[in-house]
Amino acid sequence: MTAIRILSETTVNRIAAGEVIERPAAAVKELVENALDAGATRISVALTGGGIDRIEVTDDGIGMTASDLALAVLRHATSKLTDDTLVRISTLGFRGEALPSIGAAARLSMTSRPRDQDHASTITVEGGRVAEPAPSAGAPGTRVVVADLFYATPARRKFLKIPRTEGDHAEAAVRRLAFAAPQVAFRLESDGRVAFDLPAQDRAARVAALLGGDAAAAMIPLDAERGDMRLTGFICSPAINRATANAQSLVVNGRPVIDPTLKSAIRVAYRNVLEHGRHPVVALYLDLPPEELDVNVHPAKTELRFRDSAGVRGLVIGGIGRLLAGAAGTDMPAPALMEHRPSMHLWQSRPSTHRGGIQALPLPEPLNINGSLAEAQLPLHAEPFARMLSRPAERSPHPLGAPVAQVLDTYVIAVAADDSLVLVDQHAAHERLTHEAIRTQMLDGGVRTQPLLLPAVVDLPVADASRLLARTDELGRLGLEIEAFGPGAILVRALPAALGAPEPGPLLRDLADELEEMEETTALSSRLDAVIARLACHGSIRAGRRLNVAEMDSLLRQMEATPRAATCSHGRPTFLKLSKAEIEKLFGRR
Repeated sequence: MTAIRILSETTVNRIAAGEVIERPAAAVKELVENALDAGATRISVALTGGGIDRIEVTDDGIGMTASDLALAVLRHATSKLTDDTLVRISTLGFRGEALPSIGAAARLSMTSRPRDQDHASTITVEGGRVAEPAPSAGAPGTRVVVADLFYATPARRKFLKIPRTEGDHAEAAVRRLAFAAPQVAFRLESDGRVAFDLPAQDRAARVAALLGGDAAAAMIPLDAERGDMRLTGFICSPAINRATANAQSLVVNGRPVIDPTLKSAIRVAYRNVLEHGRHPVVALYLDLPPEELDVNVHPAKTELRFRDSAGVRGLVIGGIGRLLAGAAGTDMPAPALMEHRPSMHLWQSRPSTHRGGIQALPLPEPLNINGSLAEAQLPLHAEPFARMLSRPAERSPHPLGAPVAQVLDTYVIAVAADDSLVLVDQHAAHERLTHEAIRTQMLDGGVRTQPLLLPAVVDLPVADASRLLARTDELGRLGLEIEAFGPGAILVRALPAALGAPEPGPLLRDLADELEEMEETTALSSRLDAVIARLACHGSIRAGRRLNVAEMDSLLRQMEATPRAATCSHGRPTFLKLSKAEIEKLFGRR
C-alpha cells in the first residue's frame, strides 16, 4: 500500500458522480427536476442513443444569470435550501450534486436566461473542467445539453445497457415526473420519435393519458385521510394488472418515488384479490407535513423514510381496501370481455346438451331479461339459441342482470341492467362467496362447524401431518377439527359448515402446503386470508356442475351483495362484461 493522500477534486467528483448518475435516466431525472423547481410550465426532453450520446432538456423556468451558472456547477451549491436543518424540504432537488456530477462524467453545456435580461449566458463543463460563463443567445428559461455520458469514466460506460434499454429507463423517469406535475406540459422525444407530448392538464386527464389503454378506461378515484396525511389518485380493478410493478406511479409531496414502504402496502392491499405474480395499476399521491418525511436517504431521492411508517401503510392499505371491497357489478368496474380475449365463441357450431356444449335452461316460468321474455326452453339441439329471447319485457333491475344460459357447465351467461352481456365463472364466483362467509364468521368470533357423520382418516406425509397438528387450535377456530391418528394420519371430525361436504384429503393437503410457506412462529391470523382461500376453493361449486335457474340467479344476487366479489380468492376475475358497443365492434359494426 502507498501512503495516504487526499484525492484530487476531479477524482472526488467522478467518484461522487457514480452515486448520483448511474445511467442516463438518472441524469434526465435530475435535469427535469431542476426545471420543475425553476417553475417551468413546459419541459421538453430529447434523447439520442438512449441518452448515452446526447440528452437535451429545455424549460421556460426562471432562468439563471452568468454568476448563477458558475455556482450551479459547483458541488453542494444550491438555491433550494432555506436553512441547514433538512427538515422542511419542499423542492425536488436540494443536495447540489446533480450538475457537478453530470459535468464530471460527461460534456455538459448550459444556456440560461432570466426573463428580465436581454441575453442568455452559457457555461460548459467537460470531465470536471469548468469554463467561464460567456454571453450567448437564448430564450428565457434554461437549455441543458449532456453529451457523451461517462466518456470521462470509461469503466462506468461499459456497464450501460444497449441504447434502447437505456432510453426506456429514461422515458420511465420522465413519465414519473409527468405523473407528479400534471400542471406542466411535457414533451419527450427519443431518436426522433415522439414518445408523448402532453399539454398542461388536470390530474385525471394526465393519469389517463399516461396509463392509456385498458387502465385509462378503468380508473377508480381514491381519496382517503388519516390525521395530517391524505392519499388521493386512482387505482384500477384487480382485473387490470401487469407482469411487473412498472405501471405503479407513486408521488409523495409532489416527488415521484420508488419507495418500498408504499409498494409493500399496495401489494398487501391487493393480495387477496390479485393472482400471485401479477401487479396492480395505480397512480397514488400522498401528501403529509414535510417534517414527517425524510427525503435525504439516498442521493437519487427516490426512497423515503416516514416518521409514522405504520400510519402510512395503514392509510394506503385501508384506502385501497375500501375501494376493492365493493360488491360485483356495483362499485368496481368489471373487466371487459375484449380485454381477455380478442375473439370469443359463445357456442359451438353444433351445440349439444352434454358437457362441453351449452346447457339449455328448463325455465319453469317466464323470466324477464334485457327487454325480452325468455319462455320455457326446448333443448338446444331442437331449438336455435336465438329463440331463447323472443317477446319484449322490462329489463332486469340488477347490476349483473338475469341468467340466460350455462356454457360448458362452467360459465353462466346473463344480460345486465345496462344491456351488457355478462359471463360468470361459477367456481371463481362461489369461491369468493365462500371465502367472505368464512372470513366474516371468523372475525365475528368463530367459524361455524359441521361435524362429520363418520370421522374421516386422511393419510399424509409425516411432515405435512405434523404441520397441521401443530396448528390444531388455530385450525379449530376456522371450523376444522382434527386430531392425530397414528404416524402420518389425521382424523377429521368436523369441517367449516360453509364448505358443504368437500373431500377432507385434498383440503388438508392444500392447507399443509400453505403452512409449509409459513414460519413456525408465524400466527395463522397473519395469513388468515391465504388460509381461508385454501378452504374456500374446496367448498365452492365446481366447473362442470350444472346449475338450475334458481341457483344461477342466487349466485348473481349474492355476488352483488358480497365484498370483493369481482375477483376470486386467487385474484382472477369472477365475471367478464361485454357492452353493446364492444359486441358491435366484434362484428365490425363500429
